[in-house]
Amino acid sequence: MSLTYAKLRADIINAMKARDSATLLALRTADAAVKRAAMDANKDIDEALAVATLRRAVKNLTDAKAEFAKGGRADLVATNEAEIRLLEKYLPQGLDAARLEALVTEVIAATGAQTKKEMGKVIGALRQRPEAALIDFGAASKIVQAKLP
Repeated sequence: MSLTYAKLRADIINAMKARDSATLLALRTADAAVKRAAMDANKDIDEALAVATLRRAVKNLTDAKAEFAKGGRADLVATNEAEIRLLEKYLPQGLDAARLEALVTEVIAATGAQTKKEMGKVIGALRQRPEAALIDFGAASKIVQAKLP
C-alpha cells in the first residue's frame, strides 16, 4: 500500500474521532476515488495510482470552483477551496517555475524540436523524465509553446 494512501486512511480515522464532518466527507470521497481507480485498473493501490487520482480530484475541484465563481456561488467556492487545500497536503510538491522552464529548455535541446508541430515530441520526452510526477503539464505546454516558433 502506498504511503500517501495510508496517510489518507489514517486521517479519515482522525477526522472520525474529531467528529469533523466536512473533512471526513472530503477524505472519504478521495478514498473512494482511489479505490475506484484501483478497481478500474485492476491493480493494487500504489503510490503512482494514489497520487494521480488525488491530482485528478484537485483538478476537478479547481474547475468546479471556477464555474461556481462564474455563477456567483461564494459558498461553494469556499467549500471547494477548503477541499483543495485538504487534498493538496497529500500531493508531492511540484517543480517551481524556474526549474520547469530549465527542464523544458533541456528537453527541447535534447529532442531537437524546431517548431510547434514537434511539441508532442517534447511533451512525450518530458513524460519519460524521472521528474514527470512533479511536472504540471499544463504549465509545461505553455512554456513549450512560448519557446518554439
